[in-house]
Amino acid sequence: MSKETYELKAEARERVGKGSSRELRRNGLIPAVIYGDKQAPISIAISTNEITKRIHGGGFMTTIATIDVNGQKYKVLPKDYQLDPVRDFTMHVDFLRVSANSNVTVEIPVHFINEEKSEIKTGGVLNIVRHTIEANVPADQIPDAITVDLEGLKVGDSVHISQIKLPKSVVPTITDRDFTVATIVPPVVDVVEDEAPAAEEAEGENKSE
Repeated sequence: MSKETYELKAEARERVGKGSSRELRRNGLIPAVIYGDKQAPISIAISTNEITKRIHGGGFMTTIATIDVNGQKYKVLPKDYQLDPVRDFTMHVDFLRVSANSNVTVEIPVHFINEEKSEIKTGGVLNIVRHTIEANVPADQIPDAITVDLEGLKVGDSVHISQIKLPKSVVPTITDRDFTVATIVPPVVDVVEDEAPAAEEAEGENKSE
C-alpha cells in the first residue's frame, strides 16, 4: 500500500500574493496551501529543499503526509505542484486535507513486470498507453503502484484494465469502457530506399542525349 507517512514543518502565511511569494522563494521557502474537508484553506510556507527532496524521491503524489503548521498538525495528500518553466524549481504546492474516512482521486503509477517472459525479449516493443491510472481510493489505502504482469504476452497483444488485478479499494474513474493500458508492438524497421539505380538511369539518359 502507500509509502510510510512523513512530516513536514511549515509556517502560516499572513500575506499572500506575488510579492510575498517571491520573498519566500528568496528565503528558501515555497508558498503552499492546505484545503478541503469542508474547512477554510490555510496558506503556508514550507522548505524548498524538503519539498524538492520529496518530489524527486518518488511517490510524492500518492503518499499521505503530516504538516505541522506552528504546532497544529494536518494530514494531507499532495494534489498539485507547479514548476518554474525555465529553471524547473518548485513554485507552489497544493495539499488536500484528508481524514481516515476520506476518499480521494489520485493518479497511480503503472509498474510493468516480467518483460523478459514476453515477446519483448525477442524484439517486441512495449507501447505504454497509460503511465498512470486515475482511481478513487480511500486516502489511507493508496497503493505505491499498479502492477501489470506481461508474462506470456505476444506481439499484437494488448493489456486492458479488466485484465489487471487491482486492490479491492482501487476503483478506476473510467467505468464506461475497458481501456487499454499497454500494447506489445512489432519493432520499427527503418527502410532506406536505394536511390542508386534511379541515379544511374538518369545518368544514362544524359549520356544518350
